Amino acid sequence: MKLYSKFILSAILVGLAFNACSTKKDAFLNRSFHAMNTKYNVLYNGDIALEEGREELNNSYRDNYWDILPIERLEVTDDIRLDSEGNNPKFTIAEEKAAKAIQKHSMDIKYRERNPEIDGAFLLLGKSRYFDQRYIPALEAFNYILKNNTDSDMLIEATIWREKVNIRLENEELALKNLKRLLKNAYLKDQEYADARAMMAQAYINLKVPDTALQNLRIAAIYTKKKPERGRYYFIVGQLYNELGYRDSANYAFDKVIELKRKSPRVYMINAELQKFRNTEVTDDNREMLGEYLTDMEENRENRPFLDKIYRQIAEFNMANGTDSIGLVYYNKSLMATQNEPRINALNYGDLAEYYFDQHNYKVAGNYYDSTLINLANNPQKYRYIKRKLDNLEDVIKYEDIVHYSDSVIHLYQMSPEKRLAYFEDYVLKLRKQDEAEAEKETERNTAGIAAFAETSGGKQNKGKFYFYNITSLGYGKSDFRSRWGDRPLEDDWRWANKNQAQLITSSGPGNSTADSIKQVGVNGEKYSADHYLEQIPTEVTVIDSLKTERNFANYQLGLIYKEKFRENALAAGKLEEVLKSDPEDRLILPSKYNLYKIYEESGSPLALQMKENIIENHPDSRYAEILLNPRAVLANELDSQDAQYDRLYKGFQDQKYLEVIAGAQEYIDKHTGDPIVPKFEMLKANAIGRIQGFEAYKEALNYVALNYPNKPEGKRAQQMVEEQLPKLENKEFTKETGSQGASNWKVVFPFKIRDDGNAVKLIELLNKSQKDLNYSNIISKDIYNLEDEFVVVHGFKSKDFALGYVELLKNNKDYKVRNENFVILSANYQIIQIHKNLEDYNRQFGSL
Repeated sequence: MKLYSKFILSAILVGLAFNACSTKKDAFLNRSFHAMNTKYNVLYNGDIALEEGREELNNSYRDNYWDILPIERLEVTDDIRLDSEGNNPKFTIAEEKAAKAIQKHSMDIKYRERNPEIDGAFLLLGKSRYFDQRYIPALEAFNYILKNNTDSDMLIEATIWREKVNIRLENEELALKNLKRLLKNAYLKDQEYADARAMMAQAYINLKVPDTALQNLRIAAIYTKKKPERGRYYFIVGQLYNELGYRDSANYAFDKVIELKRKSPRVYMINAELQKFRNTEVTDDNREMLGEYLTDMEENRENRPFLDKIYRQIAEFNMANGTDSIGLVYYNKSLMATQNEPRINALNYGDLAEYYFDQHNYKVAGNYYDSTLINLANNPQKYRYIKRKLDNLEDVIKYEDIVHYSDSVIHLYQMSPEKRLAYFEDYVLKLRKQDEAEAEKETERNTAGIAAFAETSGGKQNKGKFYFYNITSLGYGKSDFRSRWGDRPLEDDWRWANKNQAQLITSSGPGNSTADSIKQVGVNGEKYSADHYLEQIPTEVTVIDSLKTERNFANYQLGLIYKEKFRENALAAGKLEEVLKSDPEDRLILPSKYNLYKIYEESGSPLALQMKENIIENHPDSRYAEILLNPRAVLANELDSQDAQYDRLYKGFQDQKYLEVIAGAQEYIDKHTGDPIVPKFEMLKANAIGRIQGFEAYKEALNYVALNYPNKPEGKRAQQMVEEQLPKLENKEFTKETGSQGASNWKVVFPFKIRDDGNAVKLIELLNKSQKDLNYSNIISKDIYNLEDEFVVVHGFKSKDFALGYVELLKNNKDYKVRNENFVILSANYQIIQIHKNLEDYNRQFGSL
């Protein structure tokens, strides 16, 4: 009987449980069962995954405290995602849990949701999609709650989250309209009110209405119950006041952040203190106090994670007070203290670049600008500005190096043999002492390290073992090898003294220490030998003259760059005056004088009149004298004439008058030295050289344009051609001519001397007549081969036999009787002989002529 009762009871319980699992019956038991499972099982795990994902976002997010912070800490990309590919796995789990709750526990009966927890599932679904930046699907989830469950207790939260999505989708006006309606028509709890006001503030920030934004954010900071949010809101309020120029109000907001202390993340407090410091005017009365304030921040152990920002502020403080050396030290300390923070790195590198730029140390400035660019990937406008500045500096660095090197070598050349020997003996002595001191320090470091290791358990375990397993013995061996042989690469014959040669790789001017610019990579016997350095100094007058020419041209280019691009008239004048003092080429004299005249005139110097008279008196027939005598008319005609000159030469290039183009381009290059049109003439000249002299000459000419005008469009184009196109044209091997090549691949070539051009023209007329009479459709051209030879070419024969048949027909037809020497050639081989000018090689291989 008892067994029977238990069976009946079990059956009833199973039946009730099965009945409760149904989502189609609107019964108390069903509603309670599904609501409990939704809330305490599926959504509970989903909420945990969502919070873990948010924590990961917060930990990985890096705020940029030099711009207005966003209300919400969320890394946003420009991509609008529509699916879940590549998402954060925590948010994927949260979304899956929400979807599971909806699919298994939704009780949509008679168009009404009977499970009160399903709204929470849709809210979780929208939040997980929001944090994965899938805003359109998130909007659908929030809208479902608002449209289908008008009596839900989650309507307010869903509305705020929907407006978050609208703000992310740049629908700020719609978000503001909906949030204002919400504030007017609904009763909000304090945290909900704070969230709504904060979102309104973000919308106004996006719309560039900072005054209204800070009003809403101040209210949000008062009502929020979350202390981290309050600290962030007050910090943004301070930033907005700073943007509006109200420093006192900004400092009041920053004080609110500081007052929170450990109740809010310390990063807000530190940045608030630094912002207050920047808002404080430095005077003689408070300078010392402010310096002590920064020192206290630096020495506070709790501030160690924020030393990069503190060091940067100390650097700015010292630079503003004129203690540049201390400022530079702290800029570098800030760079070393950063933990992969591109924004602060970019600021530090940028400030260092500007400092060295202002000090006219352009090589160092260029290096810092380059580092700045690496850290500016997310700021395209700033990137383009720095890139233009760096491009200008590349020319300065190149030409300054040329000047320094030339001055150094010429300075050494001009010394008497006795002074030269004494100079290098003194240098070798200093070098030896320096190396010995460095070797002693290295030995001390190695000894200390070995001793420290010997006291460890690992060091004690190695005692008495084979040499290469004994760390102490191995350390002593390495130290002894370096002191005896120096650093040697692992290679054969490493002991030979002549494997490495010392090189004079950089130089300084006559007024500086030339020894500082000498670096050696040889063995000790060369490194400490004065004779080794003396042997490297050129003794030929032609080499020194070449260095002087290069130096003068470099100084001239530097003068133009300083004048036109950097507006550094004093530096420009110094460089151009140096050119005129150094017996320059004739082509540099007049442009240097004219640019000096313009500099003197702009600065109001009386030297302007002297330079003007000098040009008119000594160079009366020059274009510069004409400009000075009649500036407006000549300058207008000058611009027109330059373009006309180029157009005329380009037409000559199209007409294959390559020799005239080369000569004309060189004439205009000399005449317009320093003008923007010169690289165009250089490029045209290079192309003409290639057409008439072949591949090697063309390559050399392109390299010249690329090296001398690297930042001009023509120079960049030349460099691209050298790297990409020339390798494709380098092949000189002829294709075997079997007669089986594809259609339209053969040509008939009639060679002529250029001096016999009249007969070539007559042949072209005859060939055109034959084409018309015999119903051929080949193209006929006259191609220049070199300075002496040209070809009349009939293109486009389907096979070698067709080409030979046409030649035979011309020869035997009584209307033509063409007896001119000719040969039939494959198109690919014709291209090779035109590129490499190797017709003789072709004839030897194929016996065409």
